[in-house]
Amino acid sequence: MKEPVSRRRFLGNSSLAAAGVALGSQGAAFAQTGEAGQEAPIKVLAFSTSLRKGRSTAKSLAVCLDAAKAVSPRIDTELVELAGMSIPTQPIVGEPVPEGQKDDFPALAEKLLDPKVRGIVIGSPVYFGVMTSLCKAFLERWVVLRKEFSLSGKVAGVLAVGAARNGGQELTIQSIQTVLYCHEMLLVGDGRPTGHRGATVWNNKEWDDVTDDEFGMATARDLGRRVAEVCLMTSKA
Repeated sequence: MKEPVSRRRFLGNSSLAAAGVALGSQGAAFAQTGEAGQEAPIKVLAFSTSLRKGRSTAKSLAVCLDAAKAVSPRIDTELVELAGMSIPTQPIVGEPVPEGQKDDFPALAEKLLDPKVRGIVIGSPVYFGVMTSLCKAFLERWVVLRKEFSLSGKVAGVLAVGAARNGGQELTIQSIQTVLYCHEMLLVGDGRPTGHRGATVWNNKEWDDVTDDEFGMATARDLGRRVAEVCLMTSKA
């Protein structure tokens, strides 16, 4: 069984650093084949950065992933909810967190570094027009992945859920995209027919179910489809 990544090993192990170099420098090639020349599966990860597990952001991302999976039998998906996880920020960005403090980020980083993962979707509720504190903490910890640009070439999309139709979703998407650009990721929007920056979902309290937002769900499906399509295109030799 593979040894789990500890914080010390994640930050200091030279073999992981070497793997990061390989993912970063060779990621642009994208050629992935299985045994006997068979095309390898492609994984799309979605991270819900809501502090509420299983609620509107997670539901929206599930719709997004279902659409991604429908594009091709090669596409595999996984939804990761950060609610309840401990992702401490650091006194100095990039430095280890204090000893004895619970830290779930190394295990999340291992998922991000999986070579099968070609697509990543970040989902956040809108808090006062911007991403959640949990989303910000999660993305700040990505600095260790930027040292070797280990996420370079991976396809990325963003989904935001607001309490109003125009409740800051696009600003939240853009702020998250700003981080993703710094990692040399390939950013996509929600694609046709809307063709905007990403999935914009309205959590109307009167509906009590985000899936009743027909327009928002359409953007979520379009984003998932587009992420999967670009993953397939960039995975060809």
